[in-house]
Amino acid sequence: MDGIEGDSSNSGNSRSRSRYSLKPSRICNEDILLCIDIDPQCLVEMKGATGPNGRPLTRLDSIKQAIILFVNAKLTINPQHRFAFASLSNSLSWIRKDFSNEIDSTIAAMRALSASSTAATQPDLTNLFRLAAHEAKKSRSQGRIFRVILFYCRSAERPQHQWPVNQKVFTLDVMYLHDKPGPDNCPQEVYDTLVEALEHVSEYEGYILESGQGLARILFRQVLILLSHPQQRCIQEYIDIPKSIAKKASQVDPMVTEDCAPIASQ
Repeated sequence: MDGIEGDSSNSGNSRSRSRYSLKPSRICNEDILLCIDIDPQCLVEMKGATGPNGRPLTRLDSIKQAIILFVNAKLTINPQHRFAFASLSNSLSWIRKDFSNEIDSTIAAMRALSASSTAATQPDLTNLFRLAAHEAKKSRSQGRIFRVILFYCRSAERPQHQWPVNQKVFTLDVMYLHDKPGPDNCPQEVYDTLVEALEHVSEYEGYILESGQGLARILFRQVLILLSHPQQRCIQEYIDIPKSIAKKASQVDPMVTEDCAPIASQ
């Protein structure tokens, strides 16, 4: 901010005037690559969520729904954002390479997405970062910024990467779905590795969100946090959304009538 201060006198009284102006900055349109982990662990069933046929939703089913919700909301905010899709198994593969701002393109990509039939070895994110850097250069030449959103589903396999620490040309967000800790799982170590990768490559503030509860609604709520534009973000530690309806209800004026009671208590 630029500040200008000055004093003036009027009938022996002095007063202070201040005028501040905020320099305008351009908020760029985004190109967003959504990368979905299709290791067999993505087929773990979610709790309290079923599909049209009554079958429990898997992590992959829920991720597909969350992505359609995310893209639709993002395009409502700004129809100039564009999206492409890739999958992560033993290697990185394109699902839909051409960036598009059509919701039908997103739906078609989600229909084409399926889980891998074999468990992968320790995944390497180097090719994902290399691909993102290549695409980010093309986006930047068009006055856009580039973001990767990684959906990761493995509870024991820590990803690895080889990437120069001074090359930050895209923003990385991570949504991590995992099992609870156990003899065969180390989700905390996987999470810490993902945090290190994010801090290593992200141009703007990147967010990492996680859930080990297996609840689809938690996934949907957290994915909506990723609607935030990288150029307008606070650091993740300052995020206080989404707020719990139950906690918010406890702060309501006690004079509120039953007709205004929160949905959660009905």
